[in-house]
Amino acid sequence: MKANRVVRVALIEVGVRLAGGIALFLASGCASLPYAPTTCDEADRMPLRESEAQVERGRPNAFVDGLGHYLVSLPTKLLLLSWSVENHDVSPETEAALAEYVSVNELCHVKVRINQYSVPGEWSRLFRNRNVAGGWRYTVGFLTVVTYTALPQRVFGGDNYNPYTNTIHIYSDVESVALHEGGHAKDFATRRHKGSYGALRLLPLVPLYQEGKATKDAVSYLRNAGEAEAERKAYPMLWGAYGTYVAGEGLRWYEGPFGVSYLIQLPIAWTGKLAGKIKSWTVPEPAPPPPQEPPPVEEPPLAEEPPAPPEESPPLEMVPPVTEDQQAP
Repeated sequence: MKANRVVRVALIEVGVRLAGGIALFLASGCASLPYAPTTCDEADRMPLRESEAQVERGRPNAFVDGLGHYLVSLPTKLLLLSWSVENHDVSPETEAALAEYVSVNELCHVKVRINQYSVPGEWSRLFRNRNVAGGWRYTVGFLTVVTYTALPQRVFGGDNYNPYTNTIHIYSDVESVALHEGGHAKDFATRRHKGSYGALRLLPLVPLYQEGKATKDAVSYLRNAGEAEAERKAYPMLWGAYGTYVAGEGLRWYEGPFGVSYLIQLPIAWTGKLAGKIKSWTVPEPAPPPPQEPPPVEEPPLAEEPPAPPEESPPLEMVPPVTEDQQAP
């Protein structure tokens, strides 16, 4: 009886968290206009170093990338039903889309690492990031870089934004995922207390708010850019990914086998993808540009008519002079 009661309480708690997560997402996961980009903070206390590239790409490594793509990432691929997730082969198009997003939002000091494992670089950015208070950098931030060092994401994947180093890490060839991580960077760029805002993620339901905000920004950016097809692709992917966070909140204190928790996450993620697919059907086509009025046709100047010749006066009739003989008597 006691065990059954515990199970019922646990199910109720999971249900409440799932309902709360869905409510949060429905309130923040759709596109909205007008889109408001951020502006570069010239007072940023950790600018990129002189001549440092903002976007860097790791050198291809067939063994390491293949291990991550064909083995380690399979559970995530199944959750999101996408072979491109964590494939460690990011196309130039996806890189360009993220670079354009960073430029539009003037995230001038954020670092973007495309399938790159740079331990010295991340430790350096952690120590130099004066935008985050030292108390947060040397505790929570320190743990994030230790994890990055010990469990290379070059193998274990996990697209993410690290606010303690101000770095976007991309391992998936999915444009919407890259823009979503850019949305996190934009979100933190607007926060005054970045360390505290990042640490709040440890509290229940806060991840759902932050993930929903990044998703909303990504789809709003695509809507504003008139990228209807990219927006349609984004909804199933991002809503499915959001479903994994909803499940994660419901299972926050679950202590059972990983296999059971994974089986619980599957239907929730797939439900999110289905809802996103349905949502994608409502994406309108971008409005056609207003018709341009043809430039006014300049009529050629009328040729000036030559002045009319002066009217010739009739010739004067020559009257012969009257002689004396012709005069009347």
